[in-house]
Amino acid sequence: MSTNRKSLNSVNPLVETRDVIALKEKTGNLYESIAVVSRRANQISVTMKEELHRKLDEFTVHGDNLEEVHENKEQIEISRIYERMANAPLQALSEFNDEQIYYRKK
Repeated sequence: MSTNRKSLNSVNPLVETRDVIALKEKTGNLYESIAVVSRRANQISVTMKEELHRKLDEFTVHGDNLEEVHENKEQIEISRIYERMANAPLQALSEFNDEQIYYRKK
């Protein structure tokens, strides 16, 4: 598990209300702040999806027999870990509030 993943696991997975004025103060524009968070959320989402597929590909069976379906406990546990993680927008918003995201104006 990467160090970035450990910090993202500490994000509260529950949805809670946010102070939009505090979001606005970071960039000077609420919509710009939301755009920064959404771009970061897309990056996190793509990274998590690639990592999950990479881990689950280790368990794939390349056989022709469709009747045999094996339940692997490790595969189920990996899926459960990813289900318990906070979703990408919440992680991105947490990074934005903690000033861990670098952004610049064109």
